[in-house]
Amino acid sequence: MRLRLLVSEAWRSLGANASTTFAAMVTVLVGMFLLGLFIALGTWTVSWSNHVKKQLIVKVEYTTNPQATRQQETAVINKLNSTTSVKHVTYVSKEEALRRMTKKYPELVHGLPYNPLPDSLEVAPARAEDLDAVVATLHPLPKGVASIVTGKKLSSRVLKVAHVIEVIFTIATAILLVAATMLIANTIRLAIFSRRREIEVMKLVGATNWFIRGPFMIEGLLVGLGGAALAVFFLVLGKEIALPALNLEFSNDPDVQALAFPVISLILLVMGLALGALGSGVTLRRFLRV
Repeated sequence: MRLRLLVSEAWRSLGANASTTFAAMVTVLVGMFLLGLFIALGTWTVSWSNHVKKQLIVKVEYTTNPQATRQQETAVINKLNSTTSVKHVTYVSKEEALRRMTKKYPELVHGLPYNPLPDSLEVAPARAEDLDAVVATLHPLPKGVASIVTGKKLSSRVLKVAHVIEVIFTIATAILLVAATMLIANTIRLAIFSRRREIEVMKLVGATNWFIRGPFMIEGLLVGLGGAALAVFFLVLGKEIALPALNLEFSNDPDVQALAFPVISLILLVMGLALGALGSGVTLRRFLRV
């Protein structure tokens, strides 16, 4: 009964301040909509960068003239496996290397009189940032090793892009959350000022603090939840109508995926409630003293 009374009071206040309520809810809608896009695009780009990081390896090529001995090859593998910066080592024989080359570039290997490719190792670092540490482990070059190929330029570029994406995603999300909280707080502040006389009367008749504060708190929750729900609705429209119409498809790779849409929707709804509670709490503490 008490909860129903508080909700009805909050709803009456929202209706009495329809213009400010509408403006706040639309602004929360825009903020939550953009936040949903940032979450989807941000998680996809982070997934893509992590996928690319996993493909960054150090390639160790053995000598062919003279041919590296089995003992030399084993010594290099054991040295790498004992290093904490190495995740795993894959041995690629010269026969396997030729098979891969034939499959990928058949025109280059057609008619070769012999196999010129060396035995090699594909060394996956524990983290993409450990590429330099893996290379340092093999300097000076051990006996039997002809060269080390790292793709350093590509790896540096990928890592730089990944870090930039993470920073931009974090900053943009923080700005949106702060803006949404301030707008909800402003809505509650306007509601308090418009009902100041009513609040004074309630104090005189002995109304409790929770009864006076409750409707304003619920009002903030309703604005936050309503804006988030509308944002989810428009995201659904965009997902079901706009993206197929524009024939947008980011990736066919199952390892590169954005966060699942139901999870994004749940995050937005919870975030809307949290922002509503935060905006109401800050405003009540500052402008409503009972």
